[in-house]
Amino acid sequence: MDAFETVQRFDRSRLEIIGPADCLRLLASVPLGRLVYTHGGLPAVRLVNFVLDDDTIVFSTGQGDKFRAAERGDVVAFEVDDVDAERHVGWTVTAIGHLSVVTDDEAAELRRRLALHSWMPMEEPQLVRLGVESVHGRRLVPWGRRPRSL
Repeated sequence: MDAFETVQRFDRSRLEIIGPADCLRLLASVPLGRLVYTHGGLPAVRLVNFVLDDDTIVFSTGQGDKFRAAERGDVVAFEVDDVDAERHVGWTVTAIGHLSVVTDDEAAELRRRLALHSWMPMEEPQLVRLGVESVHGRRLVPWGRRPRSL
């Protein structure tokens, strides 16, 4: 086997396992994701537009629940995906890590460097980051590329 050849790996459901580097590449390829965090002891899911800065997810938020989760340094999940409903193929990537509030000085630099613009109007938007500590992905490939057995 060639040193640059990659071997597809599949899980028990016959979904292709996506490696960390490809997970980050896919994460950067979409503008919207779902932030999964805890609010009042219960799971909460919010759609946010974001950018990927190396291995850090950055997004704007107001002074609400997501900002408070960042102030506390909560562990959260962040999911992105892309699905072709006609062909029954697609992928999903989940990143896990701690939220944090970006300092004002660093926020000014990030706003200059990154194409980060909130899709919704908000007063006094704050930048929040999710340092990706683990990332996992799965891809539903066409039937002909799926293993018949594992």
